[in-house]
Amino acid sequence: MGKVLLVYASMSGNTEAMADLIEKGLLEGGAEVDRHEAMDVDAALFNDYQHMIFGAYTWGDGELPDEFLDIYDDMEGMDFIGKTFAVFGSGDTSYEHFCGAVDILEDKIKELGGNVVLPSVKIEMNPEDEEEGMLLQFGRDFAKKCEVPA
Repeated sequence: MGKVLLVYASMSGNTEAMADLIEKGLLEGGAEVDRHEAMDVDAALFNDYQHMIFGAYTWGDGELPDEFLDIYDDMEGMDFIGKTFAVFGSGDTSYEHFCGAVDILEDKIKELGGNVVLPSVKIEMNPEDEEEGMLLQFGRDFAKKCEVPA
């Protein structure tokens, strides 16, 4: 199974709480995880991984947060063919584009040939009890998608 790169941006702690649960699920699923905050990552790092999960809160009216802007721009022209991805994020349904950052990241991954292997997870604000179990399962499910067939 190779390592899973988990990159996220969190301002209020909601997306970080999601990342905590997803990482726990990944580890329970047998994956090794390299976890980084988006502001500490250069997109060139993506060339070193086969399996990646991106998490972002949505800023403004459905935009990527500042922490992901450089990464997003630097992804232009990268080749994600054969790589597996999943995307998650937190948002606020009072805005027209709920969790728009999740959609922006997923669209870019697909544009670059990446394989989004699980439906993206979008959560209103902070994960609650039932969502916590779903995020753990999301991590476990992604770990299974990263297994190499015998």
